[in-house]
Amino acid sequence: MGVAIRTAGEGDRDLVVRLLDEAFQDDPVSSWIFPGAAYRRTTHPKLMAAFTDVVLAEGRIDVTVDGTACALWLSVPAADEADPDDAHADDSEAAQLREAVDPDNERVELIDRLTAEIHPADRAHAYLWMIGVAPGHQGKGLGTALIAATLDRCDREGLPAYLEASNARSRGLYERLGFEFTGRALVLPDGPTMWPMWREPR
Repeated sequence: MGVAIRTAGEGDRDLVVRLLDEAFQDDPVSSWIFPGAAYRRTTHPKLMAAFTDVVLAEGRIDVTVDGTACALWLSVPAADEADPDDAHADDSEAAQLREAVDPDNERVELIDRLTAEIHPADRAHAYLWMIGVAPGHQGKGLGTALIAATLDRCDREGLPAYLEASNARSRGLYERLGFEFTGRALVLPDGPTMWPMWREPR
């Protein structure tokens, strides 16, 4: 039986934020940005809310109809199609993100800058920014179904896809879906490794 999926709207904001917060509380990258469980519990939701707002405004969020999983997608143009002011905007947005989420935490800004630096810019692509599955529903194929639905569309349109895996378990899932490690890992300062991954359309 297939997984029913719909596109999220503004009314789903709280659901998406909660899903992402629960799914990433123990993620290595989230733990690096917000060290300490108590600190992470109170501050991490603000970052997830900021990410959700960006994608609601500029991209697409897919959610399972039962509300147990979500995927955040952005359409990224090739560098020669992008606004030349975007590079400066990225720096400004990283600083604004830090100010809005956790002003005294430089890692909020740093993670935004570092992932932007490794993000491929030469070809238009679909960017899977985040995917979250409620802890009690992980391992049931919901994440795979959410990703596969968009990858089918990418294949029909001849569009590559890109993401950064934040742990070895998710990297394995993405490899099974046709993503390949780009060869340049992002090792966070005194922190975990992220694996940029690219998938050519089939």
